[in-house]
Amino acid sequence: MTAINPPLIANRTPDWAPLRALVGDRFSENAAVRAHHGRAESFFAAMPPDAVFFALTTEEVAAAMRFCADRSVPIIPYGAGTSLEGNFLAPRGGLCIDLSLMNEILHVNAEDLDCTVQAGVTRKQLNEDLRNTGLFFPIDPGADATLGGMAATRASGTNAVRYGTMRQNVLGLKVVLPDGRIIQTGGRARKSSAGYDLTNLFVGSEGTLGIITEVTVRLYGQPDAILAATCSFETLRGAVSAVIETIQLGVPVARIEFLDALQVHAINLYSKTTLPERPTLFLEFHGTQSGAAEQTAMFRDIAKTHGAGNYATADTTEARSALWDARHKALYADLALRPGAQAIVTDVCVPISRLADCVEDARRAIDESGLIAPIVGHVGDGNFHVIMLVKPEEQGEIDRAHKLSERIVELALAHDGTCTGEHGIGIGKKHYLRQEHGDAVDLMRAIKRAIDPAGILNPDKIFDETLGAATAAPS
Repeated sequence: MTAINPPLIANRTPDWAPLRALVGDRFSENAAVRAHHGRAESFFAAMPPDAVFFALTTEEVAAAMRFCADRSVPIIPYGAGTSLEGNFLAPRGGLCIDLSLMNEILHVNAEDLDCTVQAGVTRKQLNEDLRNTGLFFPIDPGADATLGGMAATRASGTNAVRYGTMRQNVLGLKVVLPDGRIIQTGGRARKSSAGYDLTNLFVGSEGTLGIITEVTVRLYGQPDAILAATCSFETLRGAVSAVIETIQLGVPVARIEFLDALQVHAINLYSKTTLPERPTLFLEFHGTQSGAAEQTAMFRDIAKTHGAGNYATADTTEARSALWDARHKALYADLALRPGAQAIVTDVCVPISRLADCVEDARRAIDESGLIAPIVGHVGDGNFHVIMLVKPEEQGEIDRAHKLSERIVELALAHDGTCTGEHGIGIGKKHYLRQEHGDAVDLMRAIKRAIDPAGILNPDKIFDETLGAATAAPS
């Protein structure tokens, strides 16, 4: 998953003076700023851009895009920098457009259960603003990502089993195309038959087709009651089978997260929890007080038939917050298991009926590899992650991790799944795309060429392209 930097698009950078004049000190060639925007939370070589442009408005983004289009300069959009497959790295240099300052909540339409925000608004910021409205935005990928980045990577998370992913919750977008044109996709109407579904073309496009500057999303009413719990199991299969039956029986669980025994051990050490170190589910139920209690009881009955052990509830807001905080810090807990190690993370997703077999096969492959690699996942929708801990100076471990990652993807595809449930393709999973989609990749390339013929938008992501930008020299 390490990447070799391809040649820069040109041997020289353009005269940045027009952009510097446009935004003043919000344009930077500072080495520390560039380094920050070229370093991922994953096992990739640093790939900094040549300059960083901090935008405040859609019009500024459009001006920067026109500047780069005229000079064949690569453009890399950047939100909060939390993606895991090198999605925002700059292997060909160029201009990074940082959208984090575009953080205004533009409209909240409480009656229609939707809102429009600038792309730099984070999920925590939005929910804090919505706190007194009785509404909330449910997509929770763990990190405090920006909504623009979440749309661009088709983010998912712990609540997806009940509320869906970004794909189901984005109603419309404002997008700047590579030539600087500004378009609006979708709208606030809950359904439309007018033309192609351009919204879902850009959702998940990882910044390769346009830069998202505004997002209109669905909102939901805050539940009257939220009940959380943990439940340990004798076996990994028992835990996952309980998930499968819970989903198949239609129990409307809001969150259902799986942690294998090693992941629980890591969380206990890092977050000072005292969970039984067995395969464990973290759960959350939303509804009325009686409805949530009924859901809890239904799950407990299901869990008993699959070897459930300790079942503990988080009855207070503080206890519930501590539980999910520990879950969200799983990656940091894993890194603390092996000081000096780095994480190579892979995620896959399979149909829920195949989940138990796939997770067991993955655990077996991990054990055979000899690597330290916990499993954690949003198993309510068939998605799980493997966090492989390797010493960066140990090439043998890195090679084994790459082979293990490939094996886990092969297992997922064999179980009718996908090579990535939520992290995206980025740099790290390009070579799996044709294996999963076959000739459909050629159609993806044709769409990319039609919208971005010079290949300047987030080059080298999703698939490799040799387009006009690969040889053009900026003036």
